[in-house]
Amino acid sequence: MHNRHGAIGVFDSGVGGLTVVRQLEARLPSESVIYLGDTARVPYGTKSPETVIRYAESCARLLLERDIKLLVVACNTASAFAIDALRERLDVPVLGVIDPGAQAAVRTTQRGRIGVIGTVGTIQSERYRDAIHDQNPDLVVFSQPCPLFVPLAEEGWLTGEVPESVATTYLGPLLAENIDTLVLGCTHYPLLKDTIAKVAGDAVTLVDSAEETALVVEHSLDAMDLRCDHPLIPQFRFLVSDAPANFEKVGAHFLGHVMTEAEWVDV
Repeated sequence: MHNRHGAIGVFDSGVGGLTVVRQLEARLPSESVIYLGDTARVPYGTKSPETVIRYAESCARLLLERDIKLLVVACNTASAFAIDALRERLDVPVLGVIDPGAQAAVRTTQRGRIGVIGTVGTIQSERYRDAIHDQNPDLVVFSQPCPLFVPLAEEGWLTGEVPESVATTYLGPLLAENIDTLVLGCTHYPLLKDTIAKVAGDAVTLVDSAEETALVVEHSLDAMDLRCDHPLIPQFRFLVSDAPANFEKVGAHFLGHVMTEAEWVDV
């Protein structure tokens, strides 16, 4: 049994996983969080599965040194390739972002036609497709990589002509397949939710994997009797492997508020 007063550990290759932290902060206001952004080795989406597993394990072990009680892999690429290895090698509960999003998509779809958007690595892994078919093999899944969404989110280009044009190009093939549900399979994409929803139209329901992951974390803490019951104000710590100042600047957009000073760590 782990210390219920320990922090929730969260890692991603960069700033995108802060959308998960934002949802955790909203849903679990008594919980402390330690976030690690592996900014020295971003992006993970272009790396081999073996490299992603190695990077993910090094991030996880660094967070374990901070006495975390649960680990959230807030990176779709790492969730796709490294989640099983982490669960085998670590002695804390490990949750990813793919299964929660896939489960929500299965619950949401009415016509059995689901779209998934993500990075090239996540889409090529077909892990969302597999996770959806594990629950219902009769559902039809259409996937589309959307690599330009990441720099748009980090630059703060969230609405307007440019992001709408990019979204129209990316979503066109999925909308042509008459999807009724769209999974945002990258933690950067919630920042572009308004633009994506505008292009997708009212007939398509968006599934925010960051939001769904926070819900699963809440349920998991309750099931394992790990929810914090400490009266003190929760602590948020941010660790980065490169460029703390830039991380703080960009990360504030993902968190929705000013963040505390990021600490450089050697991964």
